[in-house]
Amino acid sequence: MSEMELYELWCENATQDPDLQAELSSIKGDDEAINDRFYRDLEFGTGGLRGVIGAGTNRMNIYTVKRATQGFADYLNQEYTDPSVAISFDSRIKSDVFSKAAAEVLAANGIKVHIYSELMPTPCLSFAVRALKCQGGIMVTASHNPAKYNGYKVYGEDGCQITLRGAEIILEKINSLDIFNDVKTSSFDEELAKGNIRYIGADVIEDFYKHVLAEGINTDLCASSGLKVVYTPLNGTGNKPVREILRRIGISDVTVVKEQENPDGNFTTCPYPNPEIREALEVGLRYCNEVKPDLLLATDPDCDRVGIAVPDGDGYALFSGNEVGAMLLEYICDQRIKKGTMPADPIAVKTIVTTDIVSLIGKEYGVKIIDVLTGFKFIGEQIGLLEAKGEENRYVFGFEESYGYLSGSYVRDKDAVNASMLICEMAAYYRTKGISLIQARENMYKKYGVFYQTLYSFTFEGESGMNKMSEIMTSLRNAPPTEIAGLKVVKFEDYKTSVAKDILTGAETEITLPKSNVLAFYLEGGSKCIVRPSGTEPKIKTYITAKQPTHEEAHALEAKLHDDFSRYFK
Repeated sequence: MSEMELYELWCENATQDPDLQAELSSIKGDDEAINDRFYRDLEFGTGGLRGVIGAGTNRMNIYTVKRATQGFADYLNQEYTDPSVAISFDSRIKSDVFSKAAAEVLAANGIKVHIYSELMPTPCLSFAVRALKCQGGIMVTASHNPAKYNGYKVYGEDGCQITLRGAEIILEKINSLDIFNDVKTSSFDEELAKGNIRYIGADVIEDFYKHVLAEGINTDLCASSGLKVVYTPLNGTGNKPVREILRRIGISDVTVVKEQENPDGNFTTCPYPNPEIREALEVGLRYCNEVKPDLLLATDPDCDRVGIAVPDGDGYALFSGNEVGAMLLEYICDQRIKKGTMPADPIAVKTIVTTDIVSLIGKEYGVKIIDVLTGFKFIGEQIGLLEAKGEENRYVFGFEESYGYLSGSYVRDKDAVNASMLICEMAAYYRTKGISLIQARENMYKKYGVFYQTLYSFTFEGESGMNKMSEIMTSLRNAPPTEIAGLKVVKFEDYKTSVAKDILTGAETEITLPKSNVLAFYLEGGSKCIVRPSGTEPKIKTYITAKQPTHEEAHALEAKLHDDFSRYFK
């Protein structure tokens, strides 16, 4: 069916949402606008859906959500007897509408639904799946993307995002469905009255809080530490749970950024609500200039990532996800050993693009470090494997460079509620020792060396861009560089062919992780360059690590590595 035929079909049938009808009317006669909305179906990837909110097959709307949910329902009914699903949603535009639409489809397919009555963080969804013994979960969020986006993440019964196998089956079922004729639906209110849809109770939320608090190590120090915090939920789901947890551990001097306190899907004061970037923290940093806190804390809209800034001279310095994760790992290991709560044969998990300083910390404290592919579900998977052996207590921490952390096994996704508590506790502990977080970071770098890591994205739009990305990866795979910025490549890893080659000896070993289009170049002296195409955007991402004794040397080396490595992506 052509784009124009699809457009006309939607004009006739997409009548349940007045916003869609208004948009369809507004683009009448605009071939480019029509083509953009109908030239393809919004892609159901390994995590679910994500796209611009609006009318058409290439947009997030109740019809694309319902079609995806019908595919998910067909999968669940195929795999399980009497399945149930937990649903949560964030503050984004139409998140509540999409979550109810998904619930209506599931209920119409005989699947019990447990849904939060108000917006709740992603980790609370992961927790509810396991706490309520559901076979699946749906989180309506586009994480830290701009306001025009929304998304739909699918979870399995283990509380992790759906497996690759599950995603493939769901996609196959979605592709077999007509968006208007093959989707079963029902009335939310009627299904609620029947008991087929139920609101998740306060007891589940309280149980989540108790599990988070159980991960504390020195929370008894917090009340008397004098720690002062500025917190921004970036208009998202973290507002209530993060503040509640901080209150319970005794951190009472918390100033909330008023402009970003309450839900606002337009993200008026932070157009790109990503705590990884300085722009999202600008309003909070202005508060810091007045309040003079020990710590600025910022969680993203679905509260699975957290970023921080700390006093540094006359201003505030932002810490990277790698730095916060490494500092938390060392803090947890050091304190659990001193308190006698470290398990035998402890394990920490990180993604392959996360800082290698972790391996040195692991060696220092006798912790086994497991590397997994990019994506927190692979960290969650490792927790599940330990749980299957009755050894989940061996897991002490997991994190990824993109500001996601988790210290407990009670959820299987990154948890900014847990991480916010640990960061504040760590800061409070160091404060009682007369050590600032800046000083604590420097102490870590003096001990292990400076690992300075940066992420660069190279955009390739459209079909020609996709072909260009493929050509670049093929070229780097078939003819890898022998040196970068004058440093010899000593090891080359290809996660697609599952081969790791020691360049110095010529020896090859097998990479036992699932195949993935990722290439890693290890350089003499401990530096590294990694490249991979994005799974959700038309981008190639490069992760550059410069290892040197000092910050100045590391920054200078990183600039050289970036300049030289970038030539492959032009």
